[in-house]
Amino acid sequence: MIRSEPMRSRNVLCTCAAVLLCALAAPVPAAVTLAPVLDDLAAPLFAGNAGDGSNRLFVIEQRGVIRVLRPGAASATTFLDIRPKIVAGGERGLLGLAFHPDYAANRRFFVYYTRIADGALVVAEYATSANPDVANETETLLLVIPHPTYANHNGGMLAFGHDRMLYIGVGDGGFGNDPPNNAQNLEVLLGKILRIDVDRADAAAGTPYAVPADNPFVGRSGRDEIYAYGLRNPWRFSFDLVTGVQWVADVGQGMHEEVNMPIERGGNYGWRVYEGFECTGNDPPACDPARYRFSIFDYPHDGGRCSITGGYVYRGSQATLPGGTYVFGDFCSGEIFAWDGTARRVLLTTGQNITSFGEDEKGELYVVGLGGTVSRIATVQACDYALTPATAAFPRDGGAASVAVSVAPGCPWTATGGAPWITLTSGATGNGDGVVTYVVAPYTGKAKKRSATIAIAGSAVTITQTKERPLVTRP
Repeated sequence: MIRSEPMRSRNVLCTCAAVLLCALAAPVPAAVTLAPVLDDLAAPLFAGNAGDGSNRLFVIEQRGVIRVLRPGAASATTFLDIRPKIVAGGERGLLGLAFHPDYAANRRFFVYYTRIADGALVVAEYATSANPDVANETETLLLVIPHPTYANHNGGMLAFGHDRMLYIGVGDGGFGNDPPNNAQNLEVLLGKILRIDVDRADAAAGTPYAVPADNPFVGRSGRDEIYAYGLRNPWRFSFDLVTGVQWVADVGQGMHEEVNMPIERGGNYGWRVYEGFECTGNDPPACDPARYRFSIFDYPHDGGRCSITGGYVYRGSQATLPGGTYVFGDFCSGEIFAWDGTARRVLLTTGQNITSFGEDEKGELYVVGLGGTVSRIATVQACDYALTPATAAFPRDGGAASVAVSVAPGCPWTATGGAPWITLTSGATGNGDGVVTYVVAPYTGKAKKRSATIAIAGSAVTITQTKERPLVTRP
């Protein structure tokens, strides 16, 4: 496929992003796996933390329920249930959740959903009750965006930037090729990244939020809430914990999926004129690359890939991945990718429809699967097994004994006896530290000695038995 090469804007982008890309990782990512966290959810769409020091994990379900998981708990409980307010299904439902930067003190959090009455996009505020694991049901509407014609392209991401402003990702309103051209229309909020101040109301405007004075269209043509535009359906964005840079994954139509960074104030990211680096043909006179900001990278619809799910720049404390690796996925192929600033590589193929990624308070990353799961991205650990004792000797009468297995949690093992005269009585399988117990039968053979092994985790414990009775000292 021949691309229309927007070289001028791409050069500008590379210049602007060069310092930021230095923060990305050069090493090859380590081998990783998915460690199960939850598996009984109803179409989960997002996971995140409250930033309050509790390291709880909050998961939103499409139907309109927020679940909360405490560290060490086996299951999640209901934090908030607003199903009566929500129309769910397809691309609609409870789509976003963000906790105020001062949540530990003020208990405020925000949700993004599609309203049952008319499909409008709603950003609303709630607060936690005296029970930290249960929210009050009282709602304060912050922003309602009409979405009257189509059911798809709702966006749905909420996140606070390092500037303490709330950023909102809004889709273009649906159908193919954005028929009303909402993404390029600065008088509507569809197809945009919005930025508002939830700590101040604007009495003159009659809104429970204020618009930051440095938003790009304040005092000029265009809606004041708009921070950036030209997005098709931004499905998940995040802020790098170290640099504060915003990364936005924008779902493509039929050709390309893209990731945009940095998101510049007032930047036009091209849709519906461009999809990735390709001119769409929707508005040929507008296909001038000098007018747009282009993605830092994109990828085509091949190998079963069709819809990007944005993720996070890894900054975790467990060194699961090189610091600065951008992790994202594809909803259709189930692949998890890593981007190190120069190249995209596959980390895992999950077999899941990946709806979101999540980040805990320690910077570790989670994968959300539409089928009901949340998993943590974890390093594939080396399992070094130690067996004690490695040998054992028995007299003619036999006896019972045990072998201690020492290994890290998560490392499985099996044990099998290597002779009919050795019977395992417990510990035939295990995970992590454990004990194998066994019994050696009395020896009735003619040979003076016999030996066999017990195989445990690929290693052998040698068992010997002699025919002679122990010497007895006669008086």
